[in-house]
Amino acid sequence: MGGIFGVVEREDCVLDLFYGTDYLSHLGTKRGGLAVLNSNGFSRSIHNIENSYFRTKFEPELPQFHGDKGIGVISDNDGQPMLISSHLGSFGIVTVAKINNIAELADISFSKKRHFSETSQIGINPTELVATLISEKDSFEEGIQHVLESIKGSCSMLLLTEKGIYAARDKLGRTPLVIGKKEGGYAVSSETCAFPNLGFDTDKYLGPGEIVLIEKDGVKQLRKPGDRMQVCSFLWVYYGYPASSYEDINVEKVRYGCGSALARNDDVDIDFVAGIPDSGIGHALGYANEKNISYKRPFVKYTPTWPRSFMPQNQKVRDLVARMKLIPVKEFIKGQKILFCEDSIVRGTQLQDTIQILFDCGALEVHMRPACPTLIFPCEFLNFSTSQSTLDLAGRRAIKAIEGQEDKYLDEYARAGSEKNLAMIDNIRQRLKLTSLKFQKLDDLVEAIGLPKEKLCTHCWDGTSYF
Repeated sequence: MGGIFGVVEREDCVLDLFYGTDYLSHLGTKRGGLAVLNSNGFSRSIHNIENSYFRTKFEPELPQFHGDKGIGVISDNDGQPMLISSHLGSFGIVTVAKINNIAELADISFSKKRHFSETSQIGINPTELVATLISEKDSFEEGIQHVLESIKGSCSMLLLTEKGIYAARDKLGRTPLVIGKKEGGYAVSSETCAFPNLGFDTDKYLGPGEIVLIEKDGVKQLRKPGDRMQVCSFLWVYYGYPASSYEDINVEKVRYGCGSALARNDDVDIDFVAGIPDSGIGHALGYANEKNISYKRPFVKYTPTWPRSFMPQNQKVRDLVARMKLIPVKEFIKGQKILFCEDSIVRGTQLQDTIQILFDCGALEVHMRPACPTLIFPCEFLNFSTSQSTLDLAGRRAIKAIEGQEDKYLDEYARAGSEKNLAMIDNIRQRLKLTSLKFQKLDDLVEAIGLPKEKLCTHCWDGTSYF
C-alpha cells in the first residue's frame, strides 16, 4: 500500500521525520525516501529497501539533513519524494496512490504538449502525474482539488512547500491521514503508531477529500471533508499496525472482535488456537478469549533478516520468504488438533507450505479461520490483491474449477452460506489440504470494525465499489 509522514517544527525536524517514516515500514518494502526544506533549499534521498530495512539505509545520511519541515514515504512502487519546479514554486511531493485512469490523464497532458521524465513499473510515474495535475492550476489548493476530482482510484498526498506541508486525503477516504500535535510542531501520518514515541498526540483524522496546510503554529483547513467515505476495511484486518487507529478505531481491538466473531460461529473440537504471524495473532487471541481455550505458538517468526512476504512481485520469492521466515515448534504440533486464525487467504500458495509443515510435524488436524470473507474481486483502489490475472485469487481459482470459467455467478459465490459459496470454500479447503475451513461473514467483519457498511470499502469481498 505505502505510507507517508510529514512534520513541521520550530526546531530541526530531521529525527522526528526519520523515525516517523520508519514507523510506517510495515506498509511497504520497495522504496523509501526523505526530503527536508531549509533556507538553502531541498535535500532529498531515496533508497531501495527491498533487501534492507529503512533505518539501515537512511541513518548514515542523517547528519546531511537539516530543516524545520520535511516529508517521508514508504512506497510499494515508484521512488519518492519527487522534487518539482513549477509556476507555483518548487515543492516536494509524496503520494499513496493507485490511479486507474493514468493512461487517459497522461494522454490529456500529451495533447497539451507536456512530457513526463520519470517512469515506474506501469509506465508513467503516478507521483509525477499527480504533480503535473497540481501544476495546471493557479494555487496548490486548487491543484490538489483538481487531482482528487480527476483520478479514478485513490490518492492521498503531502506537498512540502515554503509555506508548510499541504496534506490531502483521498476523495473517498480510502487511504487515511491523521494529524499529530506536540509543543513546538505538528506531524501528519498514514498511521497513528508513528506518534506516541515521538511525543505527538493524535489531534485530528482528516476526512474524505479534506485538504489542510500544516504550519509551525497550527493547521489550517483549506477544504472541508466530503460527505461520502469508503475507507479500506483491510486497514484493520491486515495492513494496520496493532497500535494504530483509523477513524479513532484501534486495529488490535478490531482484530480481537473479528476473532471473537469467528469463535461464536464455530463449534469445532480443537486442542488450541494459533495465529499466522503477525497480523493473524490478534484475530487468534480474540478467538481464544471468546472460546476460553488455550492460545499457543506452534510457529515463531524469524524477523531479523526476513521481510514481509506478500510484497515481492515474483510468486516464487513470496513463497520462499513465507516458508523461510516461519519456524515450527514441533513440541506444540505433534498429536494436536490445531486451529489457525489468519487475516485473509488471498492466493493461498503460501499457506500450502505452512499447512504441510504442520502435518509433517505430526499435527492430527489443521483448521483455518480467516478473519474476512473470501477475496473474489481484485482491489481497484490500493496495490493489494492485484496481479496480471484474477485467477491468482484463491476464490477465483475455485470458481474456475467449479464452473469452468472464473467470472460466473460472482454475486452468488460472494453471498455467505449460499450453496455456491460453500462449494467454493470447500474447493479451497481441499486444495490447501485443511481439515476444515470457515471464512468470516462480511456482516460480522463490519460489526467488528464498528462503522456503517456504507462508509467501508468492501469491494474485495462483495464487488461493491464507488468511484
